[in-house]
Amino acid sequence: MPATPQPENPDQAPAAKPVRCPSCRREHSYEPPELPCACGAKLKVPLLRGGTPVQVRHRSWADSWLSMRCPSCGRSEEWPQPEFTCGCGATVRLPVDTATRVMPMAPALPPAAARPVQAAAPVRPVQPVAPPPAPKPVGRPPFVPQPVRTADDAVLAASRFLEWLGHDSLEVSDSQDREGVCLLGPRIVAQVDTWTEPADLRAVECLWLNTLHADELQPVMFTLAGYNQESRNRADQLLVALFELDLAGTPQPVNSTAREFLRAGGGS
Repeated sequence: MPATPQPENPDQAPAAKPVRCPSCRREHSYEPPELPCACGAKLKVPLLRGGTPVQVRHRSWADSWLSMRCPSCGRSEEWPQPEFTCGCGATVRLPVDTATRVMPMAPALPPAAARPVQAAAPVRPVQPVAPPPAPKPVGRPPFVPQPVRTADDAVLAASRFLEWLGHDSLEVSDSQDREGVCLLGPRIVAQVDTWTEPADLRAVECLWLNTLHADELQPVMFTLAGYNQESRNRADQLLVALFELDLAGTPQPVNSTAREFLRAGGGS
């Protein structure tokens, strides 16, 4: 059941707490990740003081999520359980204090009516033009695409693109949610979705979940069939970079996070 909304002081937010892995007994410093509400507020799950962490041995979709109500807007959303992966390989889940209000770490954006209104500049008619090509990171040779005819070609095209951006030493594993492949790097987790249907909300959320177990991991998704509107909205909220592979094998950025990922040279 969602917690009752009540604004909290961000200055009183708890610092990282020591957590001992129930499998190897190694001690970690854990702080719940910030979770972005649609209203703009940043939330953190309240951990149960004195609670005992448990090892997740059998994961289910329902058990991986909890319901939280935003104190700023009252919206109830499903958010991931607080977890991390220990160096021994165990996935550790921390107990949540359901009696404590969710803590907003940053205020929500003011409603449109409350924001100052500025006079709009005169609009000049613009002739329709073709969309510009994907920006080329400075200091790198032009990207050489891999034509896509099969699912394996799509994986190769995405991996070449990420290596061109500086993400080498990629590890390949099978996707756990949809038909495709996961590419793991020191700074990214990339999903190459080879389904013939547009990627949905669950695919985006599952990819984002895989970045919560380590610091500063950028989620990136590549698809052949595009994305539905719900998945695009969620990706914008969770800052997941979305790319669509054309038949020439050139990833085209779909959202602002993907365009920023390119402008920054892939975060390298």
